[in-house]
Amino acid sequence: MDKYKLTLIGLVLSVFFYFTAITLELELFEKFIAFLASIEQFEVDEIIIPLLIFFVFLFIDTYRRSKKVEVENAKLNIYKAMLSSSHHILNNFVYQMDIFKLTAEDTPGFDAKILAFYEDIISNTSHQINSLSNLTTIDEYSIRSSVMMG
Repeated sequence: MDKYKLTLIGLVLSVFFYFTAITLELELFEKFIAFLASIEQFEVDEIIIPLLIFFVFLFIDTYRRSKKVEVENAKLNIYKAMLSSSHHILNNFVYQMDIFKLTAEDTPGFDAKILAFYEDIISNTSHQINSLSNLTTIDEYSIRSSVMMG
């Protein structure tokens, strides 16, 4: 219903004007024509059609721009939701991997280089996720470069 809010307002106004004109026996179109004839001396009537054309195209352009912004905001919200979900999944994975790390640290003879490598992997992954979370421009280049730099 909200999608057609302006259409419904236009319909109500149109019906109101129609019934008002019928009830009060107003000849609105004739009065409009008479008004245009009365302002003929000022040469204002020539500007009406160009202004109408301009405002129609202005309305169309504004409408298209608002739709584009709406789509971009929807994409941004989807990106943020996906990123948040990925962040949650990866954090759960890291916490579960900490159990393996603790077991490895308590295992005699376990190679310390492997544990250091494990720490580097976890640190790098966390840095990449944080880089993705802090992006200010959401586009393919920004996303790829934030992951590559990490």
